[in-house]
Amino acid sequence: MGNRLSKIVTRTGDAGTTGLGDGSRVAKDCLRVETMGQVDELNSVLGLLLTEDMPDAIRQALTRIQHDLFDLGGELCIPGTSMIGEAQITRLEALVEQFNDHLSPLKDFILPGGTRAAAFAHLARTVCRRAERQIVHLAATEQVSDFARKYLNRLSDLMFVLGRALNKAAGTSDVLWVQGKDRGGD
Repeated sequence: MGNRLSKIVTRTGDAGTTGLGDGSRVAKDCLRVETMGQVDELNSVLGLLLTEDMPDAIRQALTRIQHDLFDLGGELCIPGTSMIGEAQITRLEALVEQFNDHLSPLKDFILPGGTRAAAFAHLARTVCRRAERQIVHLAATEQVSDFARKYLNRLSDLMFVLGRALNKAAGTSDVLWVQGKDRGGD
């Protein structure tokens, strides 16, 4: 990569456009750039989550996922490129099974929370769902790999499971939803 990123201030975006990886320029508010931004935001939320204490297996999984998300951003930045494939989706499915196997079965819905790390995992899950919806929207008008959408779908499942796993690792219970809890005014 060399000195490719040595100049940060370029002024090329001052007119409201940005460059894609294929050299084309598009408006900063176009759907593809918005989708790239959503994936970048998700990666940043994972970075925030990684500042918390957690089991090493979760830390390793999240770090690898950050690299995948950077690949996904690159895929979105270069229309027609595929960097996410079946192998990454299969890996996420295996992680869901691995971490879910150690959790008690759910009988109730849970609220985001418990530990701070679990709350960040749930935040990542919701940002992931938003990025997934954005990819679906983009795919309605432009070429996007089906694997990109599937990856984010599996990742949101994993983030739900990791929220629970992080609570368990910290010795904290899931926060159970109680339907109508505050209706009675108690």
